[in-house]
Amino acid sequence: MAGHDELIHQQLRLKIMATLNTLPAPASIEFSRLRAVLAATDGNLGAHLNILEGAGYIIVEKDFVKKRPRTRVRLARAGKLAFDQHIAYLRAIVEAAEHRTPV
Repeated sequence: MAGHDELIHQQLRLKIMATLNTLPAPASIEFSRLRAVLAATDGNLGAHLNILEGAGYIIVEKDFVKKRPRTRVRLARAGKLAFDQHIAYLRAIVEAAEHRTPV
């Protein structure tokens, strides 16, 4: 089946992409808020964000607010497309399972 994406399929990355997909483009979410929404640790979230950023699926923006670092994350166009394709893949699996006759 087309649309399966091994990068997105991992549980926390799927949650990251789903959360970012709910934001209106080109809105972003602060790292601390994303961490709270996902109940993730700094290190775990940071590692998965690096993977998604490396794939071009998300954009990570860093700046300073009153001398304090701020990290914001948003969905890239390629990430939106990959997420939509992966969700279509998952829906196809569910629909196929619903139409199978139990053995």
